[in-house]
Amino acid sequence: MTKHTKPSSKSSSNNTLFKHMFASAYKLGLFMFVCIILLLATDYLTAPKIAYEHRQAMLKTFNQVLPPHLYNNTPLEDTLTLSDPKQFTQLGSEHPVTLYRARKDNQPAGLIFQIKARNGYSGHINLLMAVLPNGKISGVRVLEHRETPGLGDKIELQKSDWILSFNGQTIQAHQPNDPRWAVKKDGGDFDQFTGATITPRAVVGAIKKALLFIQQRGESLYE
Repeated sequence: MTKHTKPSSKSSSNNTLFKHMFASAYKLGLFMFVCIILLLATDYLTAPKIAYEHRQAMLKTFNQVLPPHLYNNTPLEDTLTLSDPKQFTQLGSEHPVTLYRARKDNQPAGLIFQIKARNGYSGHINLLMAVLPNGKISGVRVLEHRETPGLGDKIELQKSDWILSFNGQTIQAHQPNDPRWAVKKDGGDFDQFTGATITPRAVVGAIKKALLFIQQRGESLYE
């Protein structure tokens, strides 16, 4: 007589466990897939808006240092990248620097670019600067800094009008040691802040160096 044996309860339990594990893995995989699709779709739909807002923010900042009536091109689309370390280090940068070229009726109207004062009291000070074709500064604004509140932060336009003292300033390329380009404590023309000379000294020095760099290259930067 042939005996029939029933499957062990252990084998049945294993099968049930595998089914539950497979179902859970499937649900998790499906959930992750849906999340990825939603993220990609969101990025696809919002990327143009984010890019537009970023572009508008940059143009707004540009217009603070170079009045928009001075140019009628799109500086964001007319650029020159300084990739030679001998050049971009003169602007205080460790990386290539982009020059945004403004033009009025296809004629040079100004250069907009970032520079870095590397010897601030609390670290680097990032600045945006615009120089006109005649070698004069159109404007300067502080983009980022970590200077002491109430002292060094007076480099911000929101805190004082000190940064406006650079408007219209120039320096002769053949006079790099022009004594006027220093804070008054060092015999120059620029004010320092009470209890905070290091910050304005760093900014004045960085702007002077950048201005000399631009002047020495002149019209070649527009080519």
